[in-house]
Amino acid sequence: MTALTIALQVVLVLTSVFLVLTILMHKGRGGGLSDMFGGGLSSAVGGSGVAERNLNRITVGVALAWVSVIVLLGLIQKSQL
Repeated sequence: MTALTIALQVVLVLTSVFLVLTILMHKGRGGGLSDMFGGGLSSAVGGSGVAERNLNRITVGVALAWVSVIVLLGLIQKSQL
């Protein structure tokens, strides 16, 4: 495995964990995993419209990075065949 592949796999793991955490921090709408694991935190963060918008932006940015890394890893794997 090349250094680029290893680096992308590390970035994939980090973005995966961060994506899960940012999704769980969103304000719960009717109870679910966000209320179960981060109920107190989500109510404090969700109290402000600005904080929720910033959390949405962060989540979308991390999701785009996650998808980009997956595509890059797929292209690298395809070129090695």
